[in-house]
Amino acid sequence: MQKVSLEALSRQHLERAAASSTGRSSQTVYGGHERVLRQTLIALRAGSVLAEHESPGEATVLVRRGRIRLVADDASWDGMAGDLLIVPDARHSVEAVEDAVIVLTVAKVL
Repeated sequence: MQKVSLEALSRQHLERAAASSTGRSSQTVYGGHERVLRQTLIALRAGSVLAEHESPGEATVLVRRGRIRLVADDASWDGMAGDLLIVPDARHSVEAVEDAVIVLTVAKVL
């Protein structure tokens, strides 16, 4: 068994995001190219955006800290710490309303 402290990673990546010109920092905490399930911790500085992109397939966003907005077409969903958002099967973007940490979970089709 392996244990990962999401709290410690959240602190580290928020610091990195604050120092980064892109306003974000991330790390895959489980999975990868060889696995179906992938979980990635993403820290976003307030005002940062993950630009519009295609849906990765079946996916969720767990908000660990702060507030985000998930935008797809004319719809948007706000999430705050503790919220789980289902990623729509459409082009979408993620905006950090305030400094935020999310865990993106994706199940890839092999």
